[in-house]
Amino acid sequence: MIFRLTERELKTKFGDFREILYYDGQKESIALVVGNVENDSDVICRVHSACVSGHVFNSVECECQAEMEAAQSAIQNAGKGLIIYLEQEGKGNGHLALMASIPYKKAGMKQSEAYEKAGFEKDARSFRAASEILADLKVKSVVLLTDNAKKADDLRKYSINVSAIKELKI
Repeated sequence: MIFRLTERELKTKFGDFREILYYDGQKESIALVVGNVENDSDVICRVHSACVSGHVFNSVECECQAEMEAAQSAIQNAGKGLIIYLEQEGKGNGHLALMASIPYKKAGMKQSEAYEKAGFEKDARSFRAASEILADLKVKSVVLLTDNAKKADDLRKYSINVSAIKELKI
C-alpha cells in the first residue's frame, strides 16, 4: 500500500506542477500533476522510471531526459495531466545492471537483451505503485504517453483503465 506523504508547488522550465510525494515502505514515488485530474477520464499520463545517467549526469546514451522533458511539455500544453516518477533504475534492475549491460548494448543489442546477457531480468519493473497513485488521485482513465505497450498491460493488470496509448514525441 502506498501513502501520500506531502506535496508542494514545483516550478519547472516547462511550467508549474503540483509535486506529490508517495512512499510504499521501501521506495518513494512522485506524481507531478497539472490541473485537477480527480474523477477525470482520459488524463494524459506518463509513467517514468528513474535514470541516474540521463537525469543526473545528462548522458547522451539514453533518451530518459528527453522523454521527461517531452512529457512535461505535452502535459503543460494540454493544461492537465500527470507524470508518475518511479524509483526503478535500469528497468527495475538497478544501476549496476545498467553499467554491466553497456558492453552488450555497444555490441548492438537492445537494452532488454543486454540486461539479460549481463545476468539480469529483461524488465524487472513493477507498475503497482503507479496504479496506487492513480487510484489515490481518483483518475478514472489515462491516455498513456509511452512507446512501451507493456506499461499499459501492467497498469491494466492493476485495474487501471488505459483508454489509449500515445507515442511520446521526443
